[in-house]
Amino acid sequence: MKPSELQVGDVVQISPDRENDFFSGCFMLVTEPKPWGAMGFVAVPASRISPPGRAFARVKWEDMELVGRAAWIPQDDSDLVEKEVEE
Repeated sequence: MKPSELQVGDVVQISPDRENDFFSGCFMLVTEPKPWGAMGFVAVPASRISPPGRAFARVKWEDMELVGRAAWIPQDDSDLVEKEVEE
């Protein structure tokens, strides 16, 4: 992906070509756009023995592609999206 203006709430897909990376091919919700790429998280589904969670990641421009906007933002992250829209 070429550097562009990502926003909080954008969804990117992490390149499957990243070596030794558990996030290869995953979709990441952007929580912090950065000059070098973005920070965000990959949702981890709940299981019978653990609650849902998040795996946080830092991804460079060359290791991701923009997919679109998230339809739902986790409730505790909605204030981040509102701040971004207001600015």
